[in-house]
Amino acid sequence: MAESISNLFFFFFFLLVLFCCFSHSEPSRYDQEELQWVDDKDDEVNMLQTRHSSLRNCDFTKGKWVSDQTYPLYSAATCPYLSSAVSCRRNGRPDSDYENFKWVPDSCSIPRFDALDFLGKMRRKRIMLVGDSIMRNQWESLVCLVQSVVPTSRKTVIYNGPTMAFLALDFEMSIEFCWAPLLVELRRGQDGKRILHLDSIEENAKYWRGVDSLVFDSAHWWTHSDKWSSWDYVMEGSNIYRNINPRIAYEKGLTTWAKWIDLNLDPRSTRVFFRTMSPRHNRENGWKCYNQREPLEYFSRVQVPEQSVILRKVLRGMEFPVSVEDITVISALRKDGHPSVYGNIGANNNSSGEKKQLKDRNSDCSHWCLPGVPDTWNEILNAML
Repeated sequence: MAESISNLFFFFFFLLVLFCCFSHSEPSRYDQEELQWVDDKDDEVNMLQTRHSSLRNCDFTKGKWVSDQTYPLYSAATCPYLSSAVSCRRNGRPDSDYENFKWVPDSCSIPRFDALDFLGKMRRKRIMLVGDSIMRNQWESLVCLVQSVVPTSRKTVIYNGPTMAFLALDFEMSIEFCWAPLLVELRRGQDGKRILHLDSIEENAKYWRGVDSLVFDSAHWWTHSDKWSSWDYVMEGSNIYRNINPRIAYEKGLTTWAKWIDLNLDPRSTRVFFRTMSPRHNRENGWKCYNQREPLEYFSRVQVPEQSVILRKVLRGMEFPVSVEDITVISALRKDGHPSVYGNIGANNNSSGEKKQLKDRNSDCSHWCLPGVPDTWNEILNAML
């Protein structure tokens, strides 16, 4: 009996020794690789979270333009979606340095635009840019940034009323533009006069439903005055006004837009961005863009447009979260980026006298050459997405 108890004791002691040996041995090669994989994935997640947090907290408005010979990100010659008015080199602009600048913020770095990454992020989604011809400028830029990685047979552009859409068929996604320069409705009266309806928006807004990401812009058409005014009369309810302060009209129009967003969109399914006013470097505000070849380095005094102040006031009163893409200050440094006289095909073939006449009368200091400044707007937008 004593012998059997002794044997049983030694058996359990042997099992205990084996357990201790295995529990304290070095992990196998497989275990090491598995642990390394887990550590690597954790590092990737932490890096991604850190980058997202950095971008969320980044002030994109403070920084500098830096020449980078790896830019532009596409060639105008290989993008068939550019309108002639912004194809500056095709129209004879002799310099190209304006294509090589990228914006470098002080507190973060903007990820370089990656077309496949963007398409993957937007798979089975719609993004729509809504506004005026400068927003179309930005739409053309975004399409050119993306289209080169999509086979010719797998991309197309379709038109529907005031909208146009670039479709990447394999990704089931679209990049769309909607013409609505005032956001609210501008209609023709029976006498042919243009009537701005400050409290009507549905004729434009019906195209915005079902879109995953909406990017709005509205400023320039509100600043036109005298013979260049965007409307003849303003209507609010049953009241018609011949003359109205454009700033008051702008706030009323934006408020109508804000109410529509609050009542009709769900932030769980739709992202909304508002891009601030694109600056104009014309004689009226002290600049001439003709023959400018490089960005300004800084401003001695930064002026915030009244439209930006009104925009932020309206946004503060909204329930729907709207992200502001502030491009005004960084673009104001780029007086070299406009078409100037090169918004016209054959501008380089004019005699010196004819070119002077073009410079004085037909110099476009509002839109932007492509490739160019709007590409940076889209890199920022991509980072915000």
